[in-house]
Amino acid sequence: MNHEVYLLPMTEEMYHEYFKEYENDPDLSMDPEDYVPYVYDKEKVDRYIEKQKVPDRRAFAIMVGIEQVGELILKNIVERRSATLSLTMKNEAFKNKGYGTDAEKLAVAYVFGELDIPVLYADTILTNTRSQHVLEKVGFRFLREEGIFRYYSIERPE
Repeated sequence: MNHEVYLLPMTEEMYHEYFKEYENDPDLSMDPEDYVPYVYDKEKVDRYIEKQKVPDRRAFAIMVGIEQVGELILKNIVERRSATLSLTMKNEAFKNKGYGTDAEKLAVAYVFGELDIPVLYADTILTNTRSQHVLEKVGFRFLREEGIFRYYSIERPE
């Protein structure tokens, strides 16, 4: 079934619902021995929400129908210059379905069109090859590898 992916501004209630069903991806741990399953904690989520409430950051729920499937954050927003994309899917049930790709395309259009920002950056940890594939599919260019991260960018067409 093909559902339309859309973005909604994240609310506190949405964050709590999201994190009640969130699962860490063990495949993304740099060292499998360091993997710790995520356990919902209201106070930790409240602190996370507070960190999102800064002028250079916008948080969105990735929606498919009425289901929240992920979180998309635009951070380090510098007006008319640049921003950085961060995307996380809620759990394994929502990965490999094209939702992240569609959400990234929406974010790129929003950044270039609505925010009038010419460059969007993104980064992934080295082990997150799925995210790297999605970034490249959407049009991001690989910039460099540094430490445990790979860095990407996409520029608004002239």
